[in-house]
Amino acid sequence: MPSKVEGWKDEVYGTEIRDHLFRFAAEGWDAIPEDERDAWFERFKWWGLYHQRKGQESYFMLRVGTPLGRLTPEQLRVVGEIAAEYATGPAENPEWDGAYCDWTTRQSIQLHWIELGDVPAIFEKLEAHGLSTIQACGDSWRNIVGSPLAGRDADEHLDVWPLVQELNAAFKGNPAHSNLPRKWKVSVTGDTRGSGQGDINDLAFEPATKERDGETVKGFNVRVGGGLSRKEPRLARDIDVFCTPERMTDVSAGISALFRDHGDRDNRFNARIKFLVDEWGAEKLREVLQEYVDYDLPTAGEDLRHQYDYNAGRADSAGDYVGVHEQADGRYFVGLSVLVGRTSASDTIALADLAEAYGSELVGITQRQNLVVADIDEGDLEEFLAEPLLERYAPDPHPFMRGSIACTGTEYCSLSIVETKNRMVRYARWLKDNVLVPEGVEDFHIHLSGCTASCAQPQIADISLRGMKTRKDGEPVEAFDIGLGGGLGENPQFADWVELRVAADEVPGYVRNLLATFETERRDGESFRDFVARHDEDDLQNLAEPEETTYEDPFMHNTKTTWYPYAADDDLAASPAPSTADD
Repeated sequence: MPSKVEGWKDEVYGTEIRDHLFRFAAEGWDAIPEDERDAWFERFKWWGLYHQRKGQESYFMLRVGTPLGRLTPEQLRVVGEIAAEYATGPAENPEWDGAYCDWTTRQSIQLHWIELGDVPAIFEKLEAHGLSTIQACGDSWRNIVGSPLAGRDADEHLDVWPLVQELNAAFKGNPAHSNLPRKWKVSVTGDTRGSGQGDINDLAFEPATKERDGETVKGFNVRVGGGLSRKEPRLARDIDVFCTPERMTDVSAGISALFRDHGDRDNRFNARIKFLVDEWGAEKLREVLQEYVDYDLPTAGEDLRHQYDYNAGRADSAGDYVGVHEQADGRYFVGLSVLVGRTSASDTIALADLAEAYGSELVGITQRQNLVVADIDEGDLEEFLAEPLLERYAPDPHPFMRGSIACTGTEYCSLSIVETKNRMVRYARWLKDNVLVPEGVEDFHIHLSGCTASCAQPQIADISLRGMKTRKDGEPVEAFDIGLGGGLGENPQFADWVELRVAADEVPGYVRNLLATFETERRDGESFRDFVARHDEDDLQNLAEPEETTYEDPFMHNTKTTWYPYAADDDLAASPAPSTADD
């Protein structure tokens, strides 16, 4: 029998949800019947709206999809203005005040504390500037990820920006592909650094070449079935298909339709295509795909994965866009480190103004939650780098600041088990001040995810933190499972989980002890990932011990049971939600 969600989608789904959303916006929160709220909340996701968690009733997170993470300075300013006007909540965050923008690991934008009544005005302002929330969530094509510098990157195989625009136009709002069994995540990698992170996507186009009639043809090899969530990570499987740029939309439509028709609609836990690839195998999937396209699928070409250094864990890795880099046209792009992917609304507007003042036409969001300002003339570079705003968002950050990623956490998310953003900020600052970075290490990744949904992509980090609970001194406290040695690149590897349920305030001590062991035992020039890889499971569990240190964690209590972790009175009974129409 189809799942409950499939029943809801059969009644109302896709573009028609917008009319109902606007009706509820006009009539108010109370117009949504209480016994229908779960159904409507599930449908609203298709238009980028997630209802926030218990204690925050009537408030929503709004996600804006930006293909390849590309924004003009004008669009960036609009996002900051919307955050300032509509995303200021009833309690301030201790790090970012009341209004801010979250930049996600899938190159999208998230705003919080959105009320239904403001949605039409927000949509109008976004759409007037070429932005949209359509299918930013829901069981459909999500934001297409890859290099935000496509067409500008000097390390480029093909400029994929026109191709991604074509895919976005073909599949966003397309009734034939708007109701899939589950979310559909697509990456298109046109550079040689591997920035699309194709291995962890449902559908991945990765740079490749193929000899044809004595000539070398540039295109893509196709991989299917990657993903991280549910403690069942999968690397995308090679299905032995080479795709030229001209055929990318045809192949995409075929695989999307295959998933639509054969994906599991009875059990949502098994509804991702990674489980279908598990069941069928890559060979059968290719055979069935051939039935969905009207030309003979070529076999795979020679890939360029040996050049990948984006999140590859290599000692010489420099592929995360942070820093100053020359563009193909001789100008420069500057990658800014945004700690845990969050900027205040005022800083967002200030960055838009700054980019525009220096003649930039592109501000990019990366999959490491950072921002990139493109098109800086060489003669302006020194002055741009001296701008005061770049003291806060540095292009040359400390490794612990550069490599820290965190998901939304219990601040807003109903799935999360622990507080994340503010905790990772405090972890990074403490580590910066108290732990020596091993010589030569400039790019060290610590990813903190609030639960097994893996939104912070913990399995592909040097140190992986996954939210849990434990007891300490007889009291329940927030805690983390700790994994080591994950990363992508030519030979991707998921982290090995070596410590379980470590109290949150003992995690920095563990990291300090671990890096001391790494410094003592590493071989010449060995990367941390290589260091972990040469140890067996028993050895990994003995590399370091958790330890209390001078670090003090303010969120050891169960933040999942608060209405807002940072409120002066965070008890659920103190929640001001739901907001009233005249609030």
